Amino acid sequence: MFTLLVILGITILLFIWGKFPPDVVALMSMLSLYLTGILDVKETLSGFSNSTVIMIAALFIIGEGLSRTGWTALAGQRFVGWAGKSIPKLLVIVTLGASVLSGFVSNTGTVAALLPVTVSAAWSAGTLPSKLLMPVAFGSNTGGLLTLTGTPPNIIASNALVENNFEGFSFFEFSLIGLPLLIIAIVYFRYVGYRLLPKRKTNERPANIDAEMHKWIENYSIGDNLYRLRIRSMSPFINTRIGHWNFEDEHNISVMRLKRRHPSPLQHKVPQFVELPDPDTEMRYHDIITVEGEPEAVDKLVLRYNLGIVPTKAERDTLKNELINQEVGMAEMLITPNSVFVGKTINLGNYLKQAGVQLLAASRNNRALKGRIKIAAGDAFVIRGSWTNIETLKSLYENVLISGSPESMSKNVAILNARSYVAIGTLILMILLLVFKILPGAIAALICAGIMLLTRCVPISKAYKGISWTSVIMIAAMIPMGIALQKTGVAQLAANSLVNSLGSIHPIALLGGIFLLTTTLSQTINNSATAVLMAPIAIVASTTLGVSPKPFMIGVAISASTAFLTPVGTTTNAMVMSSGGYKFIDYIKVGGPLLLLFFVATLILVPWIWNF
Repeated sequence: MFTLLVILGITILLFIWGKFPPDVVALMSMLSLYLTGILDVKETLSGFSNSTVIMIAALFIIGEGLSRTGWTALAGQRFVGWAGKSIPKLLVIVTLGASVLSGFVSNTGTVAALLPVTVSAAWSAGTLPSKLLMPVAFGSNTGGLLTLTGTPPNIIASNALVENNFEGFSFFEFSLIGLPLLIIAIVYFRYVGYRLLPKRKTNERPANIDAEMHKWIENYSIGDNLYRLRIRSMSPFINTRIGHWNFEDEHNISVMRLKRRHPSPLQHKVPQFVELPDPDTEMRYHDIITVEGEPEAVDKLVLRYNLGIVPTKAERDTLKNELINQEVGMAEMLITPNSVFVGKTINLGNYLKQAGVQLLAASRNNRALKGRIKIAAGDAFVIRGSWTNIETLKSLYENVLISGSPESMSKNVAILNARSYVAIGTLILMILLLVFKILPGAIAALICAGIMLLTRCVPISKAYKGISWTSVIMIAAMIPMGIALQKTGVAQLAANSLVNSLGSIHPIALLGGIFLLTTTLSQTINNSATAVLMAPIAIVASTTLGVSPKPFMIGVAISASTAFLTPVGTTTNAMVMSSGGYKFIDYIKVGGPLLLLFFVATLILVPWIWNF
C-alpha cells in the first residue's frame, strides 16, 4: 500500500510540474505498478483494451468529421452573427454556443472553431478578446455535461458504474444537471463574470479564413480577372477534355472550376462541382467553367468557341464561395531570396505541376501584379489547390514560406457540401444508437467513426491526426492506477475515511467531500485522469455507506470538468490564454465564484435528481 501511495504521489507531482507530457507521466506510472509487483501484465495493460478508451478515440474521429465538413465553423459564425455588435448579447451567445457545440464535439474542437470568430467579433463589437474568450473555454467545459459523450469524464463515470454491476447513465441523462449548470454559467458571465474579466490588450490574431480571404481579395485584386463562362449548344468544347484545348499556353487562360448544370440522372439533378479540373476533365453542354485571364483573352475565347458569360457579383463572400471549400483552399506564399522560383517567368493562373497548386494572384511591394511576371525575392503569391497539396508545398520547394496553417484554416471553412450532411447524419445515428441502447457505446462510436472514414468526411490519411493520442494514451495508462487503488485497498481506505468523516454526517456531506477532492485534482491534472482516479473511490464510498453510487459518480463527472482556477487544468483553458492575454490570477478571479456556484448547485440538485 505504501509503495502505491508513493507512486500515486509522484505521478500527481509530475502532472502538476508539467515537465513531461501527461501521457508520458501516465505511462511511467503504469510501468511502475508492474515493476513493483502491484499489478500483473494483464492488469497493467488492461487500459488499452478498455471500452472507455476505444469509445473516446472513436469520438475524436466523429468530432473531426464535423469540423472538417464545416459544421463547427458554420455554427461558430452563426453564433457570433446573431449577436451583432451587442457585447452582452455576444457574451451570452458565445458561452451558449460553446456549450451546445461541446455536447457533441470535443471541447478542444469547439474552442478551436469558435476562437477565431470570437476574437474577430470582439474587435468588431468594440471590446477586447479577453472579455469573451474565457467564457468560451468555461462554456465548452460546462457543455460537456450535456451528453454522455460530451467529455471523457462522463464516459469514465458511466462505464465505472457498469463495470461494478450498476446501471450506467443514458445519453441525455447528464443534461438533467448539465442544463441547470449551463444556465448558471450564462447568468454568471452576463451579470457578474463580465465585470471580473480583465481588459488585456493583445495583437495576436488566430487564423481566420474569412478575414484572410477578404484581405487577399482586396490586396491582390482577386476577382478582377475572374469570369464564369457557360458552354453553349454549338460550342466545340462539348464532350471534349480540358487538356485538348491547351488553355494556358494557347489562350493565356486558366480553368479553375467546373460546375455541371446537367448532371447524369443518377445524380438526382444535383449540380456537380469539379473544384480543380485537370486535363482529363470532360466538358459538357451547359457546364459553367470559372476561368481567370485578361479581359481581352476571355473575350476572344467567348467569341471563338461560342460561350456565354454568366453574370456574377464581385462580392467578397461570393468570390470566397467560388474559390474555397472543405477540399480546396487558398494560402499566401512568400518567395525568399534563395528560392528556386527567383528569376523564373510565369503566367499568373498557371499551375505548379509538381505541387498541384495554382498561382492565383501576385503582389510586389504591396502592389498587385497581372499577366506574365518575372519572379523576384520578396514577391507574394496567393495559391489555390487542395488543402493537402498546400500543406505539403514546403516539402517540395525549399525557401518558400506559407503564411498560416492550411490544416487549421481548412476547418474554418463554413461551407457545407454533400459530406457535411453525411457527417451530421452520422452524429444523429450515433445519438440514436446510444439513446435507445441498441448497441454498446464503444461499438456504436466505432461504427459511426467508420462511416466518417469510409465516406471521407475524415480522410483516412488524417484519421490518426484527428485523435488526441495524448488524451487516449493517458486515459489508458491511468486506468491501471484505478485497478491498483482497489486491489491494494487504498480506494477502500480513502472511501472509509470519507465515509467516517463526512458520510456519518449525511450523504450530501460525502458528496461535497468527493466534489472538493476531485475539483482540487482537476485544477492541475487532466480531467480524464482525475475521473479515473476518483471513480473507484466514489463507488467504494457509496457502497460502504449503503447508498446509490449514481449521485456520487455524477459529482465526479461534474467536478472533474470544473478546472476553472488554472490555465493548465484543461487544454481549452490553455488555448485561450495567449489570445486573451490572460494571467494565472485571472482564472482564479473569474473561475473561483463560478466553481463555488457549481459546488452549491451540485449539492442541491444532484440529490434531488438522483436519490441516495
